[in-house]
Amino acid sequence: MSFRMSVFDIQGLAFGILMASLGVVFLKSAGLVTGQTAGIALLLSYVLPIGFGPLFFAIGFPFLLLAWSKRGAVFAFRTVIALLGISYLSQVLSGLIVFEQLSPVLAAILGGATSGAGLIAIFRHNASAGGMTILGILIEQRTGFKAGWFQLCIDALVFLASAFVLSPTQLIYSLLGAVITNMAIVWNFDVAQSTTGRPGYGRSSNDGG
Repeated sequence: MSFRMSVFDIQGLAFGILMASLGVVFLKSAGLVTGQTAGIALLLSYVLPIGFGPLFFAIGFPFLLLAWSKRGAVFAFRTVIALLGISYLSQVLSGLIVFEQLSPVLAAILGGATSGAGLIAIFRHNASAGGMTILGILIEQRTGFKAGWFQLCIDALVFLASAFVLSPTQLIYSLLGAVITNMAIVWNFDVAQSTTGRPGYGRSSNDGG
């Protein structure tokens, strides 16, 4: 077992962390939420005097035990990197990027798209962003039920809680962003790619991939 990473994996994780963190910036700037651990952390950041970064890490950290036991030490190690990276970089970017005017619908679209791209990159390089994404990957590996569809189910619970905090308009835009994120994962990620990051991994030559 080795924790060393190739340049290919390093750039993939770095890109994923950057995109996921940027997604948080878009959503938080418009007062929106998303699903999964990030959504819970965003929602709590609106009602508690604690920033998104510390909340995101605190909520996601317990799931690392599941990652370690079910996917191994390398997956858990890379997930720690992703979790720490998003927790830190989202806080830094929030202070560096200030929008004078940001349409909520545009924030939802850009936040959903960048979050989806980030999570796909992180998944492809044998890691997750912590929290329910770990369960999503494990369920897809065992049953074939897409991680994106699983996340949509969990998102429903997050949005139910958000209804008590956000306005109806914010809730609708948040839902739009979450759908974009999850559909990006459903359409562009296959769990077979999570060990190498390379498109078409695990497919036969007859599949046309």
